Amino acid sequence: MKRTSPAVLIALGGFCAAASYIVVSGFYGAMATVPIAPGLLLIALAVLCLALVWKFKNTDLGLDRTQLNPIAAANFLIVGKASAYTGAIFGGIYLGMAVYVLPKTATLLAAVADTPGVVTALIGGIALSAAGFWLERTLSVPPPDAT
Repeated sequence: MKRTSPAVLIALGGFCAAASYIVVSGFYGAMATVPIAPGLLLIALAVLCLALVWKFKNTDLGLDRTQLNPIAAANFLIVGKASAYTGAIFGGIYLGMAVYVLPKTATLLAAVADTPGVVTALIGGIALSAAGFWLERTLSVPPPDAT
């Protein structure tokens, strides 16, 4: 499995931001208020990824009780990779919403009501992407030498 490239995450977030901006600018009047719960969930997942990084940062792989099982390390590596992509997608979606909503707070009451949910989810998405990326890098094993 190849390591996740930061450029891919940024490009994915940018694409989702552009798509979200287009959709929100066309249908904002028909949308429901953005709740704060998704943002809090993204932040909680980012904290979980950071806790896993902290736990496994200096742990050796092996089958001893004091070591991390290689299968568990591979599973957590996949969690990190999935978290990085999920955070990039949701961060991009809420970035597109924020670009549309935040300038409208002076004129629209709906934009004022949506601001806490949008900002919380934007921060949560970016934090989840960064924490997932860090978790993946923490658990990645360098490729064997070709010699």
